[in-house]
Formats: sequence, structure tokens, C-alpha cells
Amino acid sequence: MKNQADQIDTTIFPKGDPAPADYFTGNAWIKTLVPDNRALNVVMGNVVFEPGARNNWHTHPGGQVLIVTHGVGYYQEEGKAIQLLNVGDVVSILPDVKHWHGASPESEFTHIAISTNTQNGIVDWLERVTDEQYNSFK
Repeated sequence: MKNQADQIDTTIFPKGDPAPADYFTGNAWIKTLVPDNRALNVVMGNVVFEPGARNNWHTHPGGQVLIVTHGVGYYQEEGKAIQLLNVGDVVSILPDVKHWHGASPESEFTHIAISTNTQNGIVDWLERVTDEQYNSFK
């Protein structure tokens, strides 16, 4: 029998809508928290990835901040090794840095994504992350 702590749902936000298949490999969901707000120049969303799911390579013209809230994930900037992400990690991504992020193979992964300086643009989607790239974590 499960104890009461095992039955408590620790989800902060609902999963939201399925992420666009053109920009994600595997299943992911996006819940918009703050839509494109011209007064604040910010977009915020909660993104949930199933194990092994990830987004394409992409850039943010105004930069981005990721705040990890659940699970274990990966983050990689072009030309650098994959970084392992855990709950409580914060990643600050400078404008126009080519990168991707997603779940590790064995864990769901959730982060809050904050796109900053949206007056410069929100996101420029690029090519898919190959399985070889994804599986290069050491």
C-alpha cells in the first residue's frame, strides 16, 4: 500500500498543450504561464518532457533562463559537452547561443523557460538534435 506522501501530486502547473512535433523529438508539453508581454518583454512557460524527449537546436535573440523543477535533464550549447540538469538548477543562456535541452533517457524532466528581451525576438528553431548527439553524454 502506498503511503500518503506517495499519493501527493507535486505538479505545480498542468502539462499544457503538446509541443509542436516540428521542433521536438519525443513527447513534450508546454503550458504558457506569461504570454508574449510587450510591457515586460518576457514569455514564460512550463515545459514537461517524457524520458528521452528533447527540443531542436535553437537560439533566443533576447536570451533565456531555465529553472529546473522536476526530474533529470540535459542541456547542451553548440561545441560544448552536455550538462546534466537536476531540480533547482538554473541555466542562463545568452542571446543567440545555439543550444538544446530535454529529458535524460531515464527520467521525465520539467523546467520553467523564461525568454527575455522578447522585443528582439523569441526563438529561432534550427535542426533536430540527432540520436548520436543526444547519446553523447558521458
